[in-house]
Amino acid sequence: MKYRIFISSVQREFAKERKALAEYLRKDAILGRFFEVFLFEEVPAQERKADGVYLAEVDACDIYLGIFGHTYGNVDSRGVSATERECRRAAATHKYRICFIDKSAGETDQREAAFISRVNDDVVRKGFVGYDDLRTAVYAALAKHLEDKGLINVLPFDAAKTAGVTIKDLSVAKIRDFIRTAREKRQFSLPVNSSVEKLLTALELIDDYGNVLNPAALLFGKRPQKFFVASEVKCAQFYADRVSKPMADHQIYMGDVFELADQATRFVMSHISNWVGTRETGDTAEVPTKFELPYDAVKEAIVNAIVHRDYTSNASVQVMLFKDRLEVWSPGSLPHGMTIGKLSKTHKSVPVNPLLARAMYLKGYIEKSGTGTEDMIAKCKEWGVPAPEWTEDDADDFRVILKRPMSAPSVEKTMVNTGVESRVESRVESRVESSVESRVKRPAKKLSSAEKIVAYLVSNPTASAHELSIAVNLTVKGIEKNLKALRESGRLRHVGPTKGGHWEVLA
Repeated sequence: MKYRIFISSVQREFAKERKALAEYLRKDAILGRFFEVFLFEEVPAQERKADGVYLAEVDACDIYLGIFGHTYGNVDSRGVSATERECRRAAATHKYRICFIDKSAGETDQREAAFISRVNDDVVRKGFVGYDDLRTAVYAALAKHLEDKGLINVLPFDAAKTAGVTIKDLSVAKIRDFIRTAREKRQFSLPVNSSVEKLLTALELIDDYGNVLNPAALLFGKRPQKFFVASEVKCAQFYADRVSKPMADHQIYMGDVFELADQATRFVMSHISNWVGTRETGDTAEVPTKFELPYDAVKEAIVNAIVHRDYTSNASVQVMLFKDRLEVWSPGSLPHGMTIGKLSKTHKSVPVNPLLARAMYLKGYIEKSGTGTEDMIAKCKEWGVPAPEWTEDDADDFRVILKRPMSAPSVEKTMVNTGVESRVESRVESRVESSVESRVKRPAKKLSSAEKIVAYLVSNPTASAHELSIAVNLTVKGIEKNLKALRESGRLRHVGPTKGGHWEVLA
């Protein structure tokens, strides 16, 4: 059985919103199963006998959905608009009514204001500003209606035990590492040698009957993709500003969510340019360095995609590096109640997968306060690159876009490309400005391997020995030898476990 929804509003005021909302409800994986939509404008013109059609449809509907704005609309001989007549009919025939009031700036017709005030108190009423707000408010109201009818259980994916994960499928080593890091970063109370059952209980990842919940496999699984094939992350670099072949590089990463976040972030940072100066260009002994995109913003975009994705989807998170931008695609839509407009402002944290998000918070990958997107904006502004852009295509995918700078910084720094190009042609050019009118090149002061390692770690503190070997053009054995010397000399310190920790530059 499908519930029939009658969408009522002044057509010319909400023409785009009516069409978009109807399309969204029809395409949504859940709502589309339970609802069908009637729009008056979809009735063939020759069949439209206004009074008869829309009032008969109100009688035939199960739910009246009213959208009220600033305009009252055309009136009949009694001075009553079609929208108000529809609302009255729905009330008289005891239909379930939900109404949404446009709160955007603008002068409201006195008759419309009076009509809105006459809507009975028992009607579900929500305010909205823009289509994004309207859509999320409608979704929440209809989901609540289905829940009240006992037709759906709104238990989030990560609170379910549908995957059949058992304790034997989890890695004790990963669990120990998690507890150790959570104690260090978030003052987590469990001892490092706690049992697997005790940790799962603390994280609410096991029920009273010993059933392990889905996110345990994503967090600590020996083979997470055994249970969630699409949880892998696909990374690709393109030569052009669009998807095209041949690709410069393509990788598919598997593992737990922490490994996926680290691997995808390293992929991006090792394929973009890094400007490295000499000691002459700075005020300290530290070699100045700067990636073309801020590390924190890149990692935040990737972590958010992994944490907030729809794990019931067969699609994977995709990280695509184009000539002019970085795009991170995440299957699914924004959490209910969240809109793209709210992402650039202070907002509540509304995780799609709250239990997964909590574990990633404890390991220091995300913050609970919902400030991640604001931090991305601030970091990009500080870096001198455009603010992130967010887009959403229906309910299919959500993406964040970081624009790459198209030219080198104006400061006197050397560009070392740590991406694919550097593997083919590794060279360092030093530029200095000899006068106001002109620039004169002079031989660069050659950096030692140790200085290059330190410079790279300043902006990429979680880099592995393999990644450093690519960036510095040195063997892994040579990297490890230099790291040991830098630690012994007090210039570097490694914080946390061997896998999952990070480097701190001390001098």
